[in-house]
Order: sequence, then C-alpha cells, then structure tokens
Amino acid sequence: MKLLEVNHLHTYFKTGRGVLKAVNDVSFSLGQGEALGIVGESGCGKTTAALSICHLLPKEGFIHGGEILLEGRDLVALSQEEIRKHRWKDVSMIFQGAMNAFNPVLTIGKQISEVIVLHEKVSEKEALERTKELLDWVEIPRERHSQYPHEFSGGMKQRAMIAMALACSPKIIIGDEPTTALDVMVQAQILNLLEKLRKATNMGMILITHDLSILGETCDKIGVMYAGKMVEIGSVDNIFKESAHPYTKRLIGCFPDIDGDKVVPKGIDGFPPDLYDPPSGCPFHPRCDYVIDICREEMPSSIEIQGDHKVACHRWEDVAHEK
Repeated sequence: MKLLEVNHLHTYFKTGRGVLKAVNDVSFSLGQGEALGIVGESGCGKTTAALSICHLLPKEGFIHGGEILLEGRDLVALSQEEIRKHRWKDVSMIFQGAMNAFNPVLTIGKQISEVIVLHEKVSEKEALERTKELLDWVEIPRERHSQYPHEFSGGMKQRAMIAMALACSPKIIIGDEPTTALDVMVQAQILNLLEKLRKATNMGMILITHDLSILGETCDKIGVMYAGKMVEIGSVDNIFKESAHPYTKRLIGCFPDIDGDKVVPKGIDGFPPDLYDPPSGCPFHPRCDYVIDICREEMPSSIEIQGDHKVACHRWEDVAHEK
C-alpha cells in the first residue's frame, strides 16, 4: 500500500466570475521515503493540490470530488476537527513565503514548541528540549531558540520553518517552493538539508516548484502539471530522457544545455489558458507544435507508457520518438 494516493482530485474555487477549476482530475501517489516533485507554470494548480491534501484551502475553495488516501484512509471524508489530528502530525507543510510566516512577537522556540504541545502529550519543558534538538537537526545553534524572527537571516528562517514542519515527526512533508526569494547558495543548502532529513527519517516528500532543474537532483519522480491537470508523471529519467508530452519537452527546452552548443533557450509561445473559460479538447493545444484536429476536440486520457510513466497526450508516441 502506498503512503499517499491522490485519485481523480477536483478542487474548485467559487469566485465572482464563477467556478474556477484549479485542480481538474489529478492523480498521483507517494511511497514511504519517496520524493515527488510537482512542476508547472504559475497558476497550474500545484499549490492548490498541496493545500487540498492538508485541508488548508481558503474559504472560497472546496474539494469537488476524488480521494486523498493517507495509508488507506480518505482525508477528503474527514471533518475539520478530525483533519487537525493529521495536520502537522502526519502531513506537514513548508509554505511558500515561509520566511514571513512566523509571528514577529513570539520567539522562534516558542512557535515551534507550540506545535509539539498541541499534538503531543508533553509538557512545555519537554517540548522546548525537542525544539532545541530540531534546531540542531536543521543546523541552527540551539541557543538561538530564544531569539525573534527578525534576528534570523532569510535562510535561517527557512530552516526554522523546516524544523517546525518536522516537529511531530510527520510521515509526509510538503515543500511549496521552499527556496523562493533565497539566493542560489542558500537554495542549495535548503535543498541539501531537505534531502538529508528525508533519508534520515524515511519520510515521504512532495516538492512543488516552477523550476524543473531543481527536481532532477532532489526527487525520485516528477509530475508535470498544466492548467489544473497532471499531463505527465514518471521517474526523473522518464521525464528528462523519455518525456512524451509536448509541454514537458518545452519546459526542458527552456533551460540551457551547459555541455552542448551555446544557443539561446527558447521559451514557450503563448499564455496559459483562462481556467474560467478553458479551450476545448487538450488545454495545451493552442500552444502546441504537435496539434491536430483531435487535440482541439477531445481531452486526452492519461495513458500508462511503462511502469509508473504516464502521459495525457494524443500524440505522445510522436513526441517521445522525436530527438
């Protein structure tokens, strides 16, 4: 049994313009100790999928259908009171913009300890000792637990947020662009830290980003999202060496080849579709070089190519065989 299985998830938002289908029939799974990267342009639904797992959607958002199975138990069917027992304890999240997520008038140690006291049957003194151990784990001197967020650098605040996410030894940790607004050297430190902690604790990890290059070194498999759909998912080798969706190919083509000829990488022409009024058929067809009539008329189903490598494209064979 997989640690986490997301089956045909639909998450919508009620707005003044109507219903926005932010996540539209998305499926993926995560094994014990496995790292899954989810990549796509801004607005593709990757963060909404993560917030759905934790039941942290804003009040306008709701899960319209599908299953989110944590060790076989469907989180979608749980009440808010029941889901609180799982949040942070079983599934925790490093939020986008986590550097600004701390309360400025409470010490870092107090905020991490609060999470432990709420979910574990321990005293505040025991929670503080656990907090100091967590700070050791994320390479922050334990004596700094008594300092306030403004006394930490951006990279240290991000590491402190990782410590908070690990406070109750979760089975799954979700990082929503955990390296946003950090310089390149600090980004590398944060990603190396997450990788080290994942291997030390054997927890599952979901890493969300718009930067495909980050995932090659940190993840076991990658899911590519476009316009609320998972258009391709597979191992890192599947995605980088055997990609079968035009959007995946174009994403990879946006990065320069440091070994080959010096050429300017080509971006993806056009814009992501309006999710209030998406195009008929495949949502990528207005920007696709492989488009034919069926692409404009019929939504492609997700096809299993081999093993866990799946793609939703009418012309995946032509795409996969193109060098």
